[in-house]
Amino acid sequence: LGLQYQIFAGTITLLTILTTKWETIRLSFYRVITFFIGVLVCWLVFNHLGGGWLEYGLFVFIMVVINEIMGWSATLSVNAVIGTHFLVTQNFTIEFLINELLLVVIGIVIAIILNLIHINNAHESGIIKSMRHVEHQMKQILQELAHYLQRKSDGDRVWEDIIRLEKELDEYLELAYEYQHNTFQSHQEYYINYFEMRMKQCGALHNLHAEMRRMREMPKQAEIVAEFILDITEYVTEMNDPKKQIGELEEILETLRNEPLPESHEEFENRAELYHVLLDMEEFLLYKKRFVEEIDETQFRVYWEQEISGK
Repeated sequence: LGLQYQIFAGTITLLTILTTKWETIRLSFYRVITFFIGVLVCWLVFNHLGGGWLEYGLFVFIMVVINEIMGWSATLSVNAVIGTHFLVTQNFTIEFLINELLLVVIGIVIAIILNLIHINNAHESGIIKSMRHVEHQMKQILQELAHYLQRKSDGDRVWEDIIRLEKELDEYLELAYEYQHNTFQSHQEYYINYFEMRMKQCGALHNLHAEMRRMREMPKQAEIVAEFILDITEYVTEMNDPKKQIGELEEILETLRNEPLPESHEEFENRAELYHVLLDMEEFLLYKKRFVEEIDETQFRVYWEQEISGK
């Protein structure tokens, strides 16, 4: 195209390529806007105050202030280089303006094209694999809690397992957010909502475990609750609607209400803690129920595509 300073287009490409597609497109849009702002500032400063390095410093200062106010500081480097072109040439003709604009446009177009090549299939497969891992870990934690109620385990590992799972969920959430900003598909928030739901369930498990640890002796009703928790482990899956489990939980709560009154203060405290365990389990199930209810048709189609492809 016979452009001046043509190597600068490659620099713009390198400065514009970011981690995700949406970030690259957003930054490209900001670059075009700030280009025209930068040209206007150059014309005002260099034409009215002079074309020396002090004036260039003033130009950079003004651009820093504008970019900070608008939150577009990532565009400053390109504007600073464009400012040097105008400083050296003192050329504000339409032809030179088009020359500089084409350098910016070519650079950001190549950056967008390169980012579009990014393949998301492997990224999505990794997220789905993480979902299965979370479900497996949650099943193990529920089994440990049930065994603690049955006095088959001391429950010492539960606390550490929940904390470890929460740390893993933080990492998986970051991956889900990165995937969201790297795809143009309509179901992009599905994975984020899933991991956030599991994080809330971990909080319910924390409370549940704390209630169990406060029981000095297990009441006889603890066996019923333990069996219910073991039954829940079979349904810790991505798309299970826990309506049935919530109904069973309500039946157990009603059964406990109809039990004979405790005969001692200690038995009263233990049964009260057991009642709170069931309330925590209800909260655990309600988080999943809300997640399933909020899934739209597009997201439901994503799930079945996973099932068909064997993911």
